[in-house]
Amino acid sequence: MIDPEVLSFYNLGLEQERLQDPRRSVELRRTLDILARHLPPPPATVLDIGGGPGAYALPLAEEGYRVTLVDPVPLHVEQAQRASGQQDRGLHRVLLGDARNVPVDEQHDAVLLLGPLYHLTSEEDRARAWREAHRCLRPGGVAVAVAVSRFYAGWQALAADNMPLPGVAEGLADLMVTGEYRNPSGEARLWTTAYFHTPDELAAEASAARLTVRSLIAVEGPAKLLGDVADRMADPARRQHVLDVQRQIEEERSILGMSQHIIVVAQRAETS
Repeated sequence: MIDPEVLSFYNLGLEQERLQDPRRSVELRRTLDILARHLPPPPATVLDIGGGPGAYALPLAEEGYRVTLVDPVPLHVEQAQRASGQQDRGLHRVLLGDARNVPVDEQHDAVLLLGPLYHLTSEEDRARAWREAHRCLRPGGVAVAVAVSRFYAGWQALAADNMPLPGVAEGLADLMVTGEYRNPSGEARLWTTAYFHTPDELAAEASAARLTVRSLIAVEGPAKLLGDVADRMADPARRQHVLDVQRQIEEERSILGMSQHIIVVAQRAETS
């Protein structure tokens, strides 16, 4: 069952519009670009576990993928179903379910974990989510998972001027040691209960699930630390400069920890 604090946060309904913010659109555009380069071509089957309101599932469905979306938040399931019905090519299925116990039996060409690992603070819970991803992936299929970088958190707090808020400095000190994040104040700007990975830890989790790591990718890199990143992302020419530079350095080891999000691309063995 989803953590009540996490459920309460997502019931605020902020997730559906979050990535439309120009500053946050770096995450959206970069993730879509990475998926375009690493997923098998449509009409491949895609299982989007923890897909929220459909930020990635819906565009993939429009491109011709056969997408099943699973999410533990009833509001997200309703929003995804509604948006799917408004597209020419909608989602194959939208299901209420948890990453640790995915309610599907069939195997898919690709499995996405573009959110669940954020909120599974227990190592065993994350391992269960990875095992489920492996189970739902056909031999030779591709898994794409994202984590929040532990090392970006301090810079983000500074950039947002959140350090004076209650509990932020103390929480950051704990986070660097444990990877676990808490928001005791309940302030929506400070997110909700979460787990922040190191890059090596994310790769190790995929490997422990009997998946072969193909790429470890910095999604935004340091781009979101630019003070005027929202203005740049709103301008087509300047936006392309940001995206092009980040693509050139996306697998550089020294950049991974500076990125807010890290993606691992892994593959299930053909004979497993």
